[in-house]
Amino acid sequence: MQVASRGFRKALAHSRAPTRSFTYIRSAHTDSNPPPNPSTTSTKESKEGLVRGVFDTVASSYDLMNDAMSLGVHRLWKDSFISLLRPGSRGPIRCIDVAGGTGDIALRVLDHARETYGDRETRVDVVDINGEMLKEGQKRLKKTMYHNTPQIAFLEANAQALPTETFPDNTYDVYTIAFGIRNVTSIPDVLREAHRVLKPGGTFACLEFNKVTNPVLAQVYDQYSFSVIPLLGTILAGDRASYQYLVESIRRFPSQGDFAQMIADAGFANGGNFEGDGGGWRDLWGGIACIHTGVKL
Repeated sequence: MQVASRGFRKALAHSRAPTRSFTYIRSAHTDSNPPPNPSTTSTKESKEGLVRGVFDTVASSYDLMNDAMSLGVHRLWKDSFISLLRPGSRGPIRCIDVAGGTGDIALRVLDHARETYGDRETRVDVVDINGEMLKEGQKRLKKTMYHNTPQIAFLEANAQALPTETFPDNTYDVYTIAFGIRNVTSIPDVLREAHRVLKPGGTFACLEFNKVTNPVLAQVYDQYSFSVIPLLGTILAGDRASYQYLVESIRRFPSQGDFAQMIADAGFANGGNFEGDGGGWRDLWGGIACIHTGVKL
């Protein structure tokens, strides 16, 4: 763990570097957000700065990073995630994809709705706190048929405090967040905001790395995570510290049952088992990743 701690400190130091401002399709920042609690400001700012620094660094190689962390299987997990939600099956929907700056999930939602159900009216708002990630998403969008259409928009905002002027109550049919919630400062705040912006009957859906349930697989995965992934970060991206942080963030994330309870505490209906549209969770590859869902009553 000494190596992990050094990597974490390096990432923290990197995150304190000055950030640059960019222009996006739309910005959801306002001055109306309530001031942070003074007792937690330092901790929140430290983690937000750390995460911003990490993702500023990995934005241009985000797909490569996920390939390294999942041996490329994240693409199959994301396809399963979207297939499970069946966007377009009940007509056009409005979706918010949070921490989705690269547009990876949003484009899958639109493609699935169009290709499977002939739906060309579903809309996705892509929300991310990180400007570099949003820039990558806009680059990707320009190569698709959805460029310059009203079906997708990119907005810069904090998932923990979505501005009500841009994200009113009871707006969205589906809220998605993939491989992003473990990096926020306050998971309960994110879940509370997700509940607020969803319509009654709307679905919260989260794809995240989680706890491996098989002891043998867990040992192999730990060895791969702490030895191989940071090395790949060095070789492929010249950045060991960011990859080390991402591995550590997975280990700090709550277990499947604990996270399901947090979702329920936020007001969503879910359960201990995944049952169609009813909520709960579904392990992927023995719990290396997991799909959690909840329904706003």
